[in-house]
Amino acid sequence: MTHSSVKILVVDDEPPIRKLLRVGLTAEGYAIVEATNARDAMEKVESGQPDLILLDLGLPDLQGHELLAKWRNELLDLPIIILSSRTDEPGIVRALELGADDYVTKPFGTKELVARIRVALRHKLQEQGERPIFQTGDLSVDLVKRIVRMAEKEVKLSPKEYDILRVLVQHAGKVITHQHLLNHVWAGSTDVQYLRVYVRQLRQKIEPSPNEPQYITTETGVGYRLREAE
Repeated sequence: MTHSSVKILVVDDEPPIRKLLRVGLTAEGYAIVEATNARDAMEKVESGQPDLILLDLGLPDLQGHELLAKWRNELLDLPIIILSSRTDEPGIVRALELGADDYVTKPFGTKELVARIRVALRHKLQEQGERPIFQTGDLSVDLVKRIVRMAEKEVKLSPKEYDILRVLVQHAGKVITHQHLLNHVWAGSTDVQYLRVYVRQLRQKIEPSPNEPQYITTETGVGYRLREAE
């Protein structure tokens, strides 16, 4: 998939937002297709599947969550990034649990959005096989030998700390919700506060400055994001 061939479907009923996205993303070399409502979006997907979808949650004919769930239930296997207001944390969490790859809050900057698009597209290309060695900055994780290093020095993690890190590595660059981590590490049998304790311990071991994390960042009210691979 070359950059110039990437087609993005923008699903948003607000003309100013669509114009902003059309102008900004076209300037970055993306091909833009627009839909003003859910029905239009479904027809656009059926007529020619895009490489990525930007989906507003507030559509006039069908809520974005319902459209997202419909697409994922139909096994539509392509990156979907949610466009959302900053205060809609429950809506963001629900969208991520339904299968969204990421979210960008309104108002947003074009550079941030383009960065999120690149991560989502790159992650899609890497899904076929998990890389044995993950590297970002001084942090490296050997997923085969289960060895974690910071600046070439091995870091000893507890089993739960490693399990949390592994899930984050598998989705590096994407926000992972609290519930997703709880389901995959504890089978959903504990609470968010317990997860926060383990993330704090993990940061103490891999972050140069745990109070100002640069690897595992917090998405307030939603979950965590691990810095993408380099």
